[in-house]
Amino acid sequence: MRIFASRSARWRAVAGVALLLVAFVAVSYLVRQYFPFIFDAEQLRDWLDQFGLFAPLALILVQATQVIVAPVPGQVIALVSGYAFGPVAGTVYSLAGVLLGSAVAFTLAKRFGRPLVERLLHEDVVTQFDGFVDRVGIPGLFLFVIIPGLPDDAICFLSGLTKWRLRTFLVVIIVGRLPAYVLTVYAGGELAAGDVKPALALLGVLVAVSVLGYYQRERIRSVIGSLGW
Repeated sequence: MRIFASRSARWRAVAGVALLLVAFVAVSYLVRQYFPFIFDAEQLRDWLDQFGLFAPLALILVQATQVIVAPVPGQVIALVSGYAFGPVAGTVYSLAGVLLGSAVAFTLAKRFGRPLVERLLHEDVVTQFDGFVDRVGIPGLFLFVIIPGLPDDAICFLSGLTKWRLRTFLVVIIVGRLPAYVLTVYAGGELAAGDVKPALALLGVLVAVSVLGYYQRERIRSVIGSLGW
């Protein structure tokens, strides 16, 4: 199965992964030098406790913001959430942020319409997924958002252009995104507990699925769209 569109696309992906690894190593070194307590989950949680409700609220807001402006993948924040707050609270905070951000994106699109969406999203995404939510309905959208690596944040805006109600949309989002976020938060909790190998194995699977989903997004869109719900 062909994943990359061309040899240059493959090398860009390799270069991107290499750059991320270098950045990760550099940040880890700096953090170990100046904020060593971050690598001890108990010390980190004790440090966060001094902020009371502000710590989880900050994470929720960051998670919500990434849905709207998408500077980093939401799973990265979910991993941090699991490490800092544990698997249960981390899942609650991450999904609360996802729901908040999804609701804001949906409502903005509903309120200001297509002109806003076309300014915020890349024209290729708008072209590929224009009318997608209306065609596939609830089952199709669920299948779409459950697969990591697809432009589900963009779908939040495009869903606002439909006749869907916010309540219906949020139910699909929370159920569809739950599996990937639960697994990512759990991996963060495993890292905090010192169980590095299972955490890395789980993260490796999630990254592989995300990469496959990203590079096969057009095929996945076509398959889901052809199911005829």
